[in-house]
Amino acid sequence: MPRKEYPHTPDGRYFVSKARLWRCTDPALSDTERRAAVKALMQARRAVGQAESEAQTAEARAAVDAAKRRLGERGPV
Repeated sequence: MPRKEYPHTPDGRYFVSKARLWRCTDPALSDTERRAAVKALMQARRAVGQAESEAQTAEARAAVDAAKRRLGERGPV
Protein backbone atom coordinates (compact mmCIF):
# COMPACT_ATOMS: atom_id res chain seq x y z
CA MET A 1 0.00 0.00 0.00
CA PRO A 2 1.57 3.32 -1.03
CA ARG A 3 2.28 5.92 1.61
CA LYS A 4 -0.23 8.75 1.76
CA GLU A 5 1.21 12.14 0.87
CA TYR A 6 0.23 15.11 3.03
CA PRO A 7 0.82 18.79 2.27
CA HIS A 8 3.83 20.22 4.12
CA THR A 9 4.63 23.75 5.21
CA PRO A 10 7.36 25.49 3.17
CA ASP A 11 9.94 25.02 5.96
CA GLY A 12 9.24 21.26 6.12
CA ARG A 13 8.56 21.28 9.87
CA TYR A 14 4.81 20.53 9.71
CA PHE A 15 2.32 18.59 7.64
CA VAL A 16 -1.45 19.04 7.46
CA SER A 17 -3.91 16.22 8.07
CA LYS A 18 -7.64 16.67 8.63
CA ALA A 19 -7.19 20.46 8.94
CA ARG A 20 -4.65 20.02 11.76
CA LEU A 21 -0.94 20.85 11.79
CA TRP A 22 1.37 18.00 12.87
CA ARG A 23 5.07 18.38 13.56
CA CYS A 24 7.48 16.40 11.36
CA THR A 25 10.89 15.05 12.20
CA ASP A 26 13.46 17.84 12.20
CA PRO A 27 14.72 18.10 8.61
CA ALA A 28 18.11 19.32 9.93
CA LEU A 29 18.84 15.91 11.52
CA SER A 30 21.36 13.77 9.71
CA ASP A 31 20.15 10.44 8.41
CA THR A 32 22.25 8.60 11.01
CA GLU A 33 20.83 10.65 13.89
CA ARG A 34 17.28 10.24 12.60
CA ARG A 35 17.62 6.46 12.25
CA ALA A 36 19.05 6.12 15.77
CA ALA A 37 16.23 8.22 17.24
CA VAL A 38 13.56 6.27 15.34
CA LYS A 39 15.07 3.00 16.58
CA ALA A 40 15.00 4.31 20.18
CA LEU A 41 11.39 5.42 19.68
CA MET A 42 10.29 2.00 18.43
CA GLN A 43 12.05 0.25 21.34
CA ALA A 44 10.37 2.60 23.81
CA ARG A 45 6.94 2.03 22.24
CA ARG A 46 7.45 -1.74 22.51
CA ALA A 47 8.42 -1.28 26.15
CA VAL A 48 5.14 0.55 26.80
CA GLY A 49 3.21 -2.43 25.46
CA GLN A 50 5.26 -4.94 27.43
CA ALA A 51 5.23 -3.03 30.73
CA GLU A 52 3.91 -5.07 33.64
CA SER A 53 3.62 -2.33 36.25
CA GLU A 54 2.70 1.34 36.43
CA ALA A 55 6.33 2.22 37.16
CA GLN A 56 7.53 0.38 34.04
CA THR A 57 4.80 2.05 31.99
CA ALA A 58 5.81 5.50 33.26
CA GLU A 59 9.48 4.80 32.51
CA ALA A 60 8.67 3.57 29.00
CA ARG A 61 6.45 6.57 28.29
CA ALA A 62 9.25 8.88 29.43
CA ALA A 63 11.55 7.11 26.96
CA VAL A 64 8.99 7.65 24.18
CA ASP A 65 8.83 11.35 25.06
CA ALA A 66 12.64 11.61 25.07
CA ALA A 67 12.89 9.95 21.65
CA LYS A 68 10.20 12.21 20.17
CA ARG A 69 12.01 15.27 21.56
CA ARG A 70 15.27 13.97 20.04
CA LEU A 71 13.46 13.75 16.68
CA GLY A 72 12.17 17.31 17.11
CA GLU A 73 8.52 16.21 17.20
CA ARG A 74 8.01 17.60 20.72
CA GLY A 75 9.46 20.42 22.76
CA PRO A 76 10.34 23.93 21.68
CA VAL A 77 9.77 24.78 18.05
